[in-house]
This record gives sequence, structure tokens and C-alpha cells, in this order.
Amino acid sequence: MQHIIAKTIAFVKETLATAEAGHDWFHIERVYKTAQKINQKEKADELIVALAALLHDIADSKFNNGDEEIGPRKAGEFLEHIGVDAEVINEVKLIIKNLSFKASLGEINYSSKELNVVQDADRLDAIGAIGIARAFTYGGFKNRVLYDPEIKPNLNMSKEEYKNTTAPTINHFYEKLLLLKDLMKTPAGKAMAQKRHEFMLSYLSQFYAEWEGEK
Repeated sequence: MQHIIAKTIAFVKETLATAEAGHDWFHIERVYKTAQKINQKEKADELIVALAALLHDIADSKFNNGDEEIGPRKAGEFLEHIGVDAEVINEVKLIIKNLSFKASLGEINYSSKELNVVQDADRLDAIGAIGIARAFTYGGFKNRVLYDPEIKPNLNMSKEEYKNTTAPTINHFYEKLLLLKDLMKTPAGKAMAQKRHEFMLSYLSQFYAEWEGEK
């Protein structure tokens, strides 16, 4: 198992060497470590959790013209190349395909303990202090404004609307980040999410106060 993990880490580091800072190797490493921590209690399949965590953003559709198949396909091809069992590969591909928040806006036909672990770990990295940093990093990457009081959050977006939004970064808190706490699947994920959620609420309070020149 360890040699498979080592080869996968090397592959991910090389592939994401020039990735946007919110979806780079360091994001992957944080999700991998968090998934391992959550899985200490969940006892899901260790290899599937590790590989799915390491490969979940190997080709994010956001950076590949919205192609939602390229990530699972690229992960599968790599795992086949290093001789991973077909059954494990299939599970990893299904997790990657169903992991994202936008995937949850469409029809979901797959569930597993391994998906719950990796999904919670990935969602935890989208909230709290690091989640805030990642949100503004991506907003800058897409040249979005920080905040526009005239543009209200869209709280009932379809999957296509979510994929194509150009809204200010602050809107993303209401359209996704503040929703994640209640979408956690594991006890450990829920506990960690609660603390990070509270930090984001505190941040937003400070943000609006500064925006109005009050603090």
C-alpha cells in the first residue's frame, strides 16, 4: 500500500506543480491528512480513502472547460498504470465524480463510507481560515470583485448556474461555504466544521464593519 501512496503523491505533486493556489498540492495534502484523521474513527477502506483524497483534484473541471469526466478518467488511467486493482480504481473514480459541491446540486446515485470521509475532508478545507483564504485566492484568479452590495447572493442556484457564476467572492460564502456545515456526513467532520463555520461568521461580521468604516 505504501509504495502505491508514494507513487501517487509524486504524480500529484508533478501534475499540480503550476496549479492555482487554492487547488494545488498543499490543498491536496491538507485534505489527505484530514481524511486520515476522520477515518481513524470511520474505519473506511484506507487505500480507497487515501487515493481518492490524493487524486480528487487531479483535473478539476473548473480548470478544464467544465469537463466533469476528465478528473475521474485521469485518476483511473494513472492508477491502472501503477497496477492498482480494478475494484479500487472504480471506487476512487466514483468518489471523485461525486465529491464536489456542484455534484451535490445534481442527481446523486452513489454513496459510500469512503466518499463521506473524503468529501468531509475536502469540504473542511473550503471553510474556516483556510477556506476564506482559498475563496479570495480563487476570486482573484477569476478577477472577481470582493463584494458588491447591489449583487445579492443566489440561494437557489442550479448546477449550471453555480458552474457559470461570476458573482463577488463574498456571495460565495452564502451560496456555498456557510452551507457546508450542515452537509457534513461524519461526526468528526461535523465537529470540526462547527468551529470553522463560527470563524467565518465572525470574519463576515468584521468584513461588513470595515466595509462601512465602523471598525
